Amino acid sequence: MDDAQNEPGEGLAPPITAQAMLTWLEEASEAVADGRLDADELIAVLGELRQAATACANASDWALLAAREAGASLRQIAPVFGKGYVRAPAARLEKLHREVLSAEQFLALMRRRMDAASVGPTRDESDPSNV
Repeated sequence: MDDAQNEPGEGLAPPITAQAMLTWLEEASEAVADGRLDADELIAVLGELRQAATACANASDWALLAAREAGASLRQIAPVFGKGYVRAPAARLEKLHREVLSAEQFLALMRRRMDAASVGPTRDESDPSNV
């Protein structure tokens, strides 16, 4: 079983951790210093990292919604936002609730966006005036 899938009752680990990313960054830095990666390869990595960052942010938003649905209070959630202030998770929930009301709706929205991205931009999305 891979790291992202634990035995029942052990919780669920995310597919990436801060420590794993730091380890990867150190290896990537060495590869750049040794001349094993050129600018084109680094630009491709940059694109992948930006997509992954968006995916991580989306996963974080889903986990916030799911935690609230599971009964977590804002005081319980606040420490993961830093400094323990409930304003940060409350503001994020307020923003999320403008689009979705539940973690399941959020997941459905992410699926729709992924499907739309795989098809390509629509006329409205490609029009710079609609940004």
